[in-house]
Amino acid sequence: MPGVLVHVRVIPRARRTEVSGRRGDAIVVRLAAPPVDGAANDALIAFLAERLGIGQRQITIVRGATARDKTIAIEGLAPGEIPRRLGLAG
Repeated sequence: MPGVLVHVRVIPRARRTEVSGRRGDAIVVRLAAPPVDGAANDALIAFLAERLGIGQRQITIVRGATARDKTIAIEGLAPGEIPRRLGLAG
């Protein structure tokens, strides 16, 4: 199954790691990790994998690895499953 592309807006150095809603077509994720040496990217992938119930290898940052706005490819889930599993309305 080809990956579903999801736009994510990351806010690093938050008090806690959580999905905090949407901003336009992007899912906003607050990360406790700082944006240093890829720590925020690693934390984002680990957090999304846990919340989505999939392996970390099924998530790839395809665009924006050094930016707050990222495009993530998620394999193995239908597009409608992703917002539901993240606690967002479809």
